[in-house]
Amino acid sequence: MAGKKIAVVLFQLGGPDSLEAVEPFLFNLFSDPCIISFPGSFLVRKPLAKLISKRCSKKSAEKYKLIGRKSPILDLTQQQASALESMLRSWDINAEVFIAMRYWNPLIETSVRKIKAGGFEQAVLLPLYPQFSQATTLSSIDKWTRQTELQGCVIPSKLICCYPNQPLLIEAFVANINFSLNRFNKAASTDIDLLFSAHGVPISYIKHGDPYQLQVEETVRSIIKRGNWSSPHALCYQSKIGPMKWLQPSLKESIKHLINMGRKNLLIIPVTFVSDHVETMYEINIEARKYALTHGIRQFEMMPALNSHPKFIQCLSELVQTRLVSDVQPDTCEILLNSNKDRITPKMCPWMK
Repeated sequence: MAGKKIAVVLFQLGGPDSLEAVEPFLFNLFSDPCIISFPGSFLVRKPLAKLISKRCSKKSAEKYKLIGRKSPILDLTQQQASALESMLRSWDINAEVFIAMRYWNPLIETSVRKIKAGGFEQAVLLPLYPQFSQATTLSSIDKWTRQTELQGCVIPSKLICCYPNQPLLIEAFVANINFSLNRFNKAASTDIDLLFSAHGVPISYIKHGDPYQLQVEETVRSIIKRGNWSSPHALCYQSKIGPMKWLQPSLKESIKHLINMGRKNLLIIPVTFVSDHVETMYEINIEARKYALTHGIRQFEMMPALNSHPKFIQCLSELVQTRLVSDVQPDTCEILLNSNKDRITPKMCPWMK
């Protein structure tokens, strides 16, 4: 394995690297057929994306102003890539790690170009989305497949479709939660609520076979079992866009419910975000914090995303190593590589028990 030249591709959504990039970032997002899809949508998708991005850009830019005038996701992903590459090489794997963002730089097509020119013998495709969804993993892999065909990048590729309960992922979450719980030095554990917050998706995705909700629930179940806390817990969803029905309950509704129950200590746990960005730094740590503290919560804390937590980097490294030596293509991966988007019906992920 040491002699084989491996390209490891980290897929992530990306984020605007300046306030000026907010509108084109949103345009790329809403131009994605995995995001906006309805009968005949291909006829109006681009004009609709332009309209939505123009209308939303000013409000979105105000959020980014409050978290450093840009998204931190590229910097954090670069740190993850560097740590992963170092660990793989320490395991005698001749790997170079590339970042492939879906909606902003470095875009997937740029990474494909670099990999094609690099003389790699094997690619391992690793989405930084532990739970599979058509809006994230499928969208990225579909774009990768189209770009490799377009650019003539012929390289054997192995996909890691999802890893919702990979043991080291769960250990990383538990360690981060324990670190965050230490901030509640005056509250009994039974008086602290653990509220897991996941990025929402439209219910229509789930009805058409998207396993995202099941895998999110599996991640939460595994964390709670491993953590063995006496604190009560719940799961909610955030970041709803548009008029469609999305997974419930929402983050705000869940906080309101706890307030109505007279609960006072709240830890929010981003359970589907492996890097801090606007959804954690603004939606949770500014917007939700303000609502909670002005309506009765006494202490509000947010667990930081996993970012470059050593256990998470080890998780990614083990996933890559395992996939390199396995010639068995999991069912979900096969469906993704075939870009079968008519109806997503993958079997349970091979990492789920």
